[in-house]
Amino acid sequence: MDLWKSPLFQSKILDEWMTAFYRVKGMEQPIVNFHSHHEYEIYFFCGGECKYLINNRIYDLEPGDIILLDGLTLHKPNPRDISTYTRSMIHFSPDWLQELLSVLGISNVLEPFQNLNNCLLRTGNDESGQFVDGRMKQLAIKLVQIDEEMQRTGQKNIMLEAEVKMELVQLLLGIYEMAQKEFTHVKKKMTSKEKHAEEISSWIDQHYTEGISLDQMAADLNLSKYYASHIFKEVTGFTVMEYVMGCRLNQVKYLLEMEPNQSLTDVSRAAGFESVAHFSRFFKEKIGITPSRYRENKRIQRRSSHK
Repeated sequence: MDLWKSPLFQSKILDEWMTAFYRVKGMEQPIVNFHSHHEYEIYFFCGGECKYLINNRIYDLEPGDIILLDGLTLHKPNPRDISTYTRSMIHFSPDWLQELLSVLGISNVLEPFQNLNNCLLRTGNDESGQFVDGRMKQLAIKLVQIDEEMQRTGQKNIMLEAEVKMELVQLLLGIYEMAQKEFTHVKKKMTSKEKHAEEISSWIDQHYTEGISLDQMAADLNLSKYYASHIFKEVTGFTVMEYVMGCRLNQVKYLLEMEPNQSLTDVSRAAGFESVAHFSRFFKEKIGITPSRYRENKRIQRRSSHK
């Protein structure tokens, strides 16, 4: 089987710094939840019908669209037909590249991820879109080669890792140049349903740390409760309360890492959970470990990164 026909490319060796998924089709991977992560992400939409929710903004994707994400902002695809939904993704740690970028004098290539507020670039699959697709393919192949080398020799191939870095730098340079061109930035044209869904998500962003009332939300937005719930599910793919809990979970993850001395009770209260017991159960169900273990893991990772 050709490497690029494989449904998933992911380096076990570089998984702390970089992962690559090339032309993944359907929903083999559990990425449909509203989620966030610390790595920057390059998302390339290949085909199908999909709305993409980035915090409180909704985009109708077209083949060749590129989304640049800082990772920490909640995001989620909502494909209409799972069987035709095809995309490529690269997640990478900016810290992993920082020294190389500084030596090359091009640290500014990361500015689109930092300053453009999780933007969408529309290529129409033109030459620039084909360039990005080709680079993502090459990165995926090299990551597979690194895995195979590690399995064969038991050692990491430093030269292959250097090749991956240089390939990623070339991709970032191309994206940086694209991001400077105003015509590539999508000017959204929304339907009334999409506009209402964005208004709902904006309202939730402002109120998720409180006791959420669908009646109050509907009244504030001058919508019926049934209509608000129905169109939000239709446009985004999940319910109002699923969105609320996704916002709370993201806030909790942030507080557990950035406020290491804050008690779990205070963390849960600050994120809008009714009780620390409910917060702990929900967190373990969604993340797979307890909040305390998550906080400790992040503390260990920070120590390792500073050695």
